Amino acid sequence: MELKAQTEAAPAPAVKSEKKAAKKKAAAGRLSGIICLAVVFGLFYYLGQAMGTANMLNTMMHTAHDLLINTVFYLMGICVLTGALGRIFMEFGVVKLLEHILRPLMKPLFNLPGVASLGAVMTFLSDNPAIISLASDKRFSSYFKKFQFISLTNFGTAFGMGLLVIVFMVGQGYFWQPVIGFIGAFCGCIVSTRIMQHFVIRNYPKFATEDAVETHHHDKPEEEEKTEKTLFIRILNSLLDGGRSGVDVGLAIIPGVLIISTFVMIMTFGPSATGEYTGAAYEGVALLPWLAGKVNFIFEWLFGFGDPHLIAFPITALGAVGAALGLVPNFIAQGWVDGNAIAVFTAIGMCWSGYLSTHTAMLDSLGYRDLTPKAILAHTIGGIVAAVTAHLLFILVEFLAASF
Repeated sequence: MELKAQTEAAPAPAVKSEKKAAKKKAAAGRLSGIICLAVVFGLFYYLGQAMGTANMLNTMMHTAHDLLINTVFYLMGICVLTGALGRIFMEFGVVKLLEHILRPLMKPLFNLPGVASLGAVMTFLSDNPAIISLASDKRFSSYFKKFQFISLTNFGTAFGMGLLVIVFMVGQGYFWQPVIGFIGAFCGCIVSTRIMQHFVIRNYPKFATEDAVETHHHDKPEEEEKTEKTLFIRILNSLLDGGRSGVDVGLAIIPGVLIISTFVMIMTFGPSATGEYTGAAYEGVALLPWLAGKVNFIFEWLFGFGDPHLIAFPITALGAVGAALGLVPNFIAQGWVDGNAIAVFTAIGMCWSGYLSTHTAMLDSLGYRDLTPKAILAHTIGGIVAAVTAHLLFILVEFLAASF
């Protein structure tokens, strides 16, 4: 009886393994918490020691407030206007016209069917996730093989918020330089899309021939809403609906601009003109320029950056292009920016456009989350190509202008 009782009391092997796994998970959770606290306290200790705790906190608050008033609302205004313009283009067939013009370029350049050009136009007028709303439509996705369908994440991202970026740069007083940047982003998109397709086929060879969806709807006519509206009502609805979507985009970029840009600026700028910290906006410890200065010859050779501070733009664009744009007015005020920098900023801002923060969600919605690292690697290469292309084109244009 004693032996039986001991046997019954002994936990089963499965229970033991579950308890061991739970203990490991709890230990890992505690370790990650300790690491997080160490990083956060280490960061604030470094900033507080250099700037003074009171000055550090005041600088953060003042910088975030100034970004909100003078940058975010400016960007939101652009978003509202470009959103209204984009909706007007959609309502009166300009998008379809552009799609028809661009269709012949899709196969030879991007190895995508012609309808993919609609995705390029939509993301250019709005943001990266616009390509996902299109991809969820079976009439659209039925034109694609699986490897092409998956590469839409890279393809659409390279044009995301393109109109906003270009209009913003024009608003800063630069006109032809953003055009060069757009061409650079276009080249970067080709590289990123092609590399992603190569990765997909290498990992999943069958995707080269499998259709993205099983049922085809090529011949299914689109159902159009046949409500009669006057020209005035169509224009009014388009402007207001587009402007409302612009407000949504403007609100969505607030966290990125305030959080990311504030810390990037603290890491980019130095103390006040007197060399002391006063707690004013846009003071910092100048860590990024110091680090970039150690390898600035690389950025100067690749991108033509004449000042190490400029590396803050592509770093910020990795997470949010809106936050990266928030850096530009201060860079211009400091005299660090020239035409080449604007061309490179436009190219890398468009091509990357916050892909680190969107690629995971976009591929997850398409159902291919495991390919996220491949997509990020391909797009990193594409963004660098975009920036280098814009730099070389700028040099070529400057040379031709000086020659003639």
